[in-house]
Amino acid sequence: MSLEQKKQKKRNKKRNRLIYRTAVLLVLLGAIIFAIVTNLQADNTVYRVGDQAPDFQLPQINKNNESETIQLSDLRGKGVMLNFWATWCKPCEREMPYMQELYPVYKERGIEIVAVSLDSTELVVDRFIDKYDLTFPTPHDKSGEVRDLYKVGPIPSTFFISPEGEIVEYVSGELSLERLEGYLRDILPQK
Repeated sequence: MSLEQKKQKKRNKKRNRLIYRTAVLLVLLGAIIFAIVTNLQADNTVYRVGDQAPDFQLPQINKNNESETIQLSDLRGKGVMLNFWATWCKPCEREMPYMQELYPVYKERGIEIVAVSLDSTELVVDRFIDKYDLTFPTPHDKSGEVRDLYKVGPIPSTFFISPEGEIVEYVSGELSLERLEGYLRDILPQK
């Protein structure tokens, strides 16, 4: 191989490296632009105390309730405890008996407990419902759409919603029986 051929081969390698690096840089730049545009278009609303609770509709797992689906706006006029949980979450499991204990008493007084399951399959939730004999509505948020709508991070997370649809309190973490009952009293419908 002549000296000129070696120089040409070296120039070709440099050019190919430059093309490769430029292509990688363009792909990265495109990904960054896509992320920025997507983030700007996303609904980044974080709902706080005093805000109207966003409406949603989800299928129910425990069919011993009246309907196959639950829609938050259908509960207007009632206080609502909106709990996000999963069967693998030990703090969630510990607070479920408290919710079940208080449900019949507070349902008669105009409060609905809605426990949104974030589990991937209905089967594990169905077994959990049977194990604890849960009678309150348990909708299934399989896609995580409602979890994302409410910007739920750690679970359990609970929103206490007034009969007018306003978020009165938000609790991230496990609730004791006493705290749970106190929050339920705060959202009782006025008669």
